[in-house]
Amino acid sequence: MSNKTPKLTVVGAGPGDPDLITLKAIKTLESADVVLYDALINEELLEYAPYAEKIFVGKRKGCYAYQQEQINELIVGRAKSHGHVVRLKGGDPFIFGRGAEEIDYVQQFDIETNMVPGISSSYAVPAYQGIPLTKRGSSESFWVITGTTKSHKLSQDVSLAAKSNATVVILMGMSKLSEIVSIFAAENKQDIPVAIIQNGTTKNENFGFGTIQTIEKVVSEKKLSSPAIIVIGEVVNQRVKLASVYKEVQEEIVS
Repeated sequence: MSNKTPKLTVVGAGPGDPDLITLKAIKTLESADVVLYDALINEELLEYAPYAEKIFVGKRKGCYAYQQEQINELIVGRAKSHGHVVRLKGGDPFIFGRGAEEIDYVQQFDIETNMVPGISSSYAVPAYQGIPLTKRGSSESFWVITGTTKSHKLSQDVSLAAKSNATVVILMGMSKLSEIVSIFAAENKQDIPVAIIQNGTTKNENFGFGTIQTIEKVVSEKKLSSPAIIVIGEVVNQRVKLASVYKEVQEEIVS
């Protein structure tokens, strides 16, 4: 048993680009005795915790390294035996990250708990493609919806969102794309712009643009798959030109 105070800090790692992590998150990693990390985090971030034990507890292609109950038990066990456990999660742990569930569980064991927010992929990934989720004259609000609920079904909120004029951001929804397209088409929104961004903010980023009517063909042609974010709304056509996305900016400078 460690003489250190058992502690859990749930930390948001950001959407993928290792520079999109907060200073507080880095300081927390530096103080970690154990780091439990997920599949979607950039493993370069583990270098901020050089002396900590590092345990992969994520999911890849439907295969779980640990079930959630096992992760909960691992947090408690390592906190008691090692001290400070950092639970490193992609994006923001409180946005479809189950961070609150893990904190609720370990508090039963009188373990100190803390949370460091992260930059959520729901808005950062579209931003890296120049897509503003809100823009005057185009969108006054946005929905962020999980594509797959606990029961492995599409969230009913998608149908509600399709009736609005808001930008709709769907996470973990690629396996439900046909169903999503059908819902928007039923609202006579076949021409609404759609963006799908795979591995957003990373060097492996891939993307496709279309409409509700054409996006499935685009996905097939560009071989887009999970992990990806679906953005639906007029703001997709309002995207701004960024040097990181449009190399033509450099060409204009030269000319």
